[in-house]
Amino acid sequence: MEQNKALRLLGLAARAGKVAFGTESVIETIENKKAKIVLVAEDAADRTKRNIKRISEENHVSIRIYGTIETLSKWVGKENKAVICIKDINFANEILKIIDGGEIIG
Repeated sequence: MEQNKALRLLGLAARAGKVAFGTESVIETIENKKAKIVLVAEDAADRTKRNIKRISEENHVSIRIYGTIETLSKWVGKENKAVICIKDINFANEILKIIDGGEIIG
C-alpha cells in the first residue's frame, strides 16, 4: 500500500515534468545540482547502483533503492528505466517520507 502511494506521487511528479530518468540524464541532473532525490530500482545492475550511489553521495543527494525497473518505468510512463531522480523538493520530501516511513525533519 505504501509503495503505491510513493509510486502515485512519482507519476504525478513525472507528469509535472519534475523527473529525470535514465542513467545519463540523472547523472547530469545531479551534477547540475537539480536532483533532490534519486531512486534506483532494486533490480538495476550492481555497477549502475554503485556509480549512481557514488555520484549522489559526492553531490549530497539522497538516494534510495526502491521498486523494480518495471514498476518505476510504468509510473513515469517510460520503458526500462532503472534510475530516476526527482527535481522538485516537495515531491522529493513526500516520497522520502513514504519510503522511509516517517516525517522528514529539517
